Amino acid sequence: MGVRVTGIGIVSAIGLTVGENLRALREGKSGIGPVRYLEGAKASLAGEVKMSNSELADELGLAAGPVSRTSLLGLKAAREAWGDNKRSGVIRTGIISATSVGGMDRSEVFYQDYLNKTNPDYDLLKTHDSGSTTERIAAELGISGYINTLSTACSSGANAIMLGARLILQGKLDRVLVGGSDALARFTIDGFRSLMIYDDQWCRPFDESRSGLNLGEGAAFLLLENTKSFALTGNRTLCEVSGWANAADAYHQTASSPEGKGATMAIENAIEKSGLNINDISYVNAHGTGTKNNDLSESVALKNVFGNRIPPFSSTKAFTGHTLAAAGAIEAVFSVLSIQNNLIYPNLNYKTAIEETGLVPVTRLESGNVVNAVLSNSFGFGGNNSSLVFTRHE
Repeated sequence: MGVRVTGIGIVSAIGLTVGENLRALREGKSGIGPVRYLEGAKASLAGEVKMSNSELADELGLAAGPVSRTSLLGLKAAREAWGDNKRSGVIRTGIISATSVGGMDRSEVFYQDYLNKTNPDYDLLKTHDSGSTTERIAAELGISGYINTLSTACSSGANAIMLGARLILQGKLDRVLVGGSDALARFTIDGFRSLMIYDDQWCRPFDESRSGLNLGEGAAFLLLENTKSFALTGNRTLCEVSGWANAADAYHQTASSPEGKGATMAIENAIEKSGLNINDISYVNAHGTGTKNNDLSESVALKNVFGNRIPPFSSTKAFTGHTLAAAGAIEAVFSVLSIQNNLIYPNLNYKTAIEETGLVPVTRLESGNVVNAVLSNSFGFGGNNSSLVFTRHE
């Protein structure tokens, strides 16, 4: 038995709402472009959300004061996912939010002013902590039963969903808002540049010519409910989270195992947990960052699990950029939309198969077949690999 998904919210480079994101996915419109809002960024292309901090704060109705872009994005997506739900003394409610950079976008402003001795604003440091976004969302929505923040690199958003589902099935919570948020920061762009895996051209997941990723920013949340909560809220079930698994191969600090060991274990165990057969998977939303190492490793893992019968697969990171801790949550929302609308998204910019594996992703939007089950992969630094299985609710 799965856990019901009854609400979704998202903000990304391709849209400020669920509807806008879905429309861009249908139309094959990427949000990756020149950096507009992040001053001093050493990146010609990134998946930037098309709103300034002041515009986000105004729309959210926030009072003046220090707030990170990570929190602004998180609040916007969380509000959409939460919808009209109310605080309840009967429904045990929690929130699990993920991030990798926290309030780094404001901290780096403070430190630059501090080093330049130009009247630094010490209040900005209040937004640095990774938990500040989670606590801010919890306070606004009236969630107090359980509040947690996860940071496991690029698998963080998926792990937040996984933990939320487990807490519901263990009877510890009835309802939990799960997801992640990350904002672009000079710190992360410079960091990926130092690893020589940032591409100044449009990223090309699963293509032989791939040479790196484009970073992005955004946030996404899903509302998970058990039967008790669902009966009281009357929310509509969008789909179910039926399977999940995390496997750490600990191969390298940043690189994935070339044999795809951790990814293989995560995929196999998530499908087993879901109770499905490998042939039941309708679509794989791949991690697919566009880096040499990741895409080869994930391709090998797909072959390890599915053999010669690999389901239709694609990466959506050429739409949004790699949103780090938010990626697993954003792509979870895309997975829900895939099931709701029977869509398989195109892998933009693909031309030539990776020589070692020969795998060919979906390159055009497919809408002709029923999508009953989606496998969504999120693989992080340090070999922290997570896979989720979403299924149609019957």
